[in-house]
Amino acid sequence: MQAAFAAGTHYEMRVDGLACPFCAYGIEKKLKAVDGVSDIKVDLNKGLVSVNMAEGKELSEEQMKKLFKDAGFTYRSMKKSPL
Repeated sequence: MQAAFAAGTHYEMRVDGLACPFCAYGIEKKLKAVDGVSDIKVDLNKGLVSVNMAEGKELSEEQMKKLFKDAGFTYRSMKKSPL
């Protein structure tokens, strides 16, 4: 019998303007409202936001540009890879 692993997608986004834990909290709060988000990590030093999505759920570049702009940050890029 083979073990089943939960599939999903990992996204890593480069964002300008993340300077403090309060900034990270604001981004986490907005991302948690997105359907399918299962895990969020913010690296303030590197300006990276990592998000894991549930199987069958995806983030679009346009969706992330708007989310970060509305939160007061500058979206730079996004990398996508399987979990």
